[in-house]
Amino acid sequence: MEIEVHPLDPDRLQDWLAFFDREAFADNPEWAACYCLFYHTPDPDWEARSGAQNREEASARIRSVALRGFLAYRGGRPIGWCQADGKERFARLAAESEQWGAALAEERLLSVVCFVIAPDCRRQGVARRLLQAACRSGAAQGYHWAEAYPRKQALSAAQAYHGPLALYRREGFTMHRELEQFWIVRRDLRPLKP
Repeated sequence: MEIEVHPLDPDRLQDWLAFFDREAFADNPEWAACYCLFYHTPDPDWEARSGAQNREEASARIRSVALRGFLAYRGGRPIGWCQADGKERFARLAAESEQWGAALAEERLLSVVCFVIAPDCRRQGVARRLLQAACRSGAAQGYHWAEAYPRKQALSAAQAYHGPLALYRREGFTMHRELEQFWIVRRDLRPLKP
């Protein structure tokens, strides 16, 4: 069946919650409380938050279009998620700017911070389709660059939540900076602008 990708909007809230409540972390239950708020919540606040609190806040953010990304579907079932938004909108990236780099206004950076793919749908091109949609959308919104943060030594699917380096290379990303545990890769989005 064909994979469809749609931007997250308030009308897709129930699909997003169904995916996160049941499938997103089926094989990684220790991360099930995240609800994709990790990059919106700088330390030390993160450890004190509950799954219910994160679910409620994520729902409110989706309703107000403050949590952005893309949902992948197959046969009407949500099977994957990619969170992508302006780098300046991620509080954790801003708080840790010495590591991740500052979000400079003139760079107009779209940060791709995470992927979550249903366990039975991995290695089927879902993340690639999500990344392509994020880059096309970013270009249409006037972002100059897409930036992502693949982990160097991802020992599990959970640790590879930033997406693998090979995925980014296939989609035209190149090395921007090397960190101890991560690479920062970028793709120029301006040629994609319609």
